[in-house]
Amino acid sequence: MKLLLGFLTVVLPMVALMTARCEEAPTRAPAVQSKFPCDPEAAAHYTAYRVHEPIKVNGRLDEKAWGAVPHSSRFVDIITGKPAMYDTRVGVLWDEKNLYVAYWVEEPHVAATLTKYNSPIWQNNDVEVFIAGKDTYYEFELNALNTVYEAFFVWEDVYEKDGFSKMPQFKRSNSKVQSFNGVGFTTHPRGKRVGSWDWKFPGRKTAVYIDGTLNNDKDKDRGWTVELAFPWKGMKLLAKADGRTLPPKDGDVWRIDFSRFNQYKGSTNDSGGWFLSPHGTWDSHIPECFPYVQFSTNDVMTVK
Repeated sequence: MKLLLGFLTVVLPMVALMTARCEEAPTRAPAVQSKFPCDPEAAAHYTAYRVHEPIKVNGRLDEKAWGAVPHSSRFVDIITGKPAMYDTRVGVLWDEKNLYVAYWVEEPHVAATLTKYNSPIWQNNDVEVFIAGKDTYYEFELNALNTVYEAFFVWEDVYEKDGFSKMPQFKRSNSKVQSFNGVGFTTHPRGKRVGSWDWKFPGRKTAVYIDGTLNNDKDKDRGWTVELAFPWKGMKLLAKADGRTLPPKDGDVWRIDFSRFNQYKGSTNDSGGWFLSPHGTWDSHIPECFPYVQFSTNDVMTVK
């Protein structure tokens, strides 16, 4: 879920496309009294355990650690919170160097067409990760061809104070920097964001494995798996505002969103956006709705 001619030939049409995508689904009133369309206190919780064996990012998820990692609950619809048509689960590990994320995606007909970096990946079936800092957040999307889309957002209320206005990748004069006001939820209490599509996550690694045949509807596939590594050293701008430790300490809690978007819908009540934790509206960009990920220094191989 969960943009954009020169931006303006590339980025601005993406914004329009993403807005159109997100306006296709209706919004739903929150079930609780909240400034947000979700209940932040009711967001999903996940414990990320340490790994002490090397992780080779190849998409196959064949390390023993991935066999031991707790899988998340099944993803649900972003708006209604009802179980999604196909099973999707995520697992998270970490070590001194990286945050690792794995996806297990059930998909009878694995399909993808976009091959250029920062193409509008949401126009394919994709998986997404959003990592929130106190005043910033990072958006990552990936399709079954291992094509990446990414962007970095800074809240307007700290854009000048925190020095982002002086960074080349975030200057408003940069054609790949744009004001952003959310998608379905445009009344966020913090207001607008400054989004940079000129920021690449340093050192990230991605891989996809397809259990089936890509772009062939004549047979039935099992699905695809995704393996990601985000180096802690690349998260300095996320950690800047609250001075959070990189890597995390035992017990630290981060807000990280995990989602999947589809070009099909299971029913009239299926929005096509499936999340670990629902947002209550068609908008991925609400950090207060992100799941709580607590980091544990316990070795994943000792988890029962």
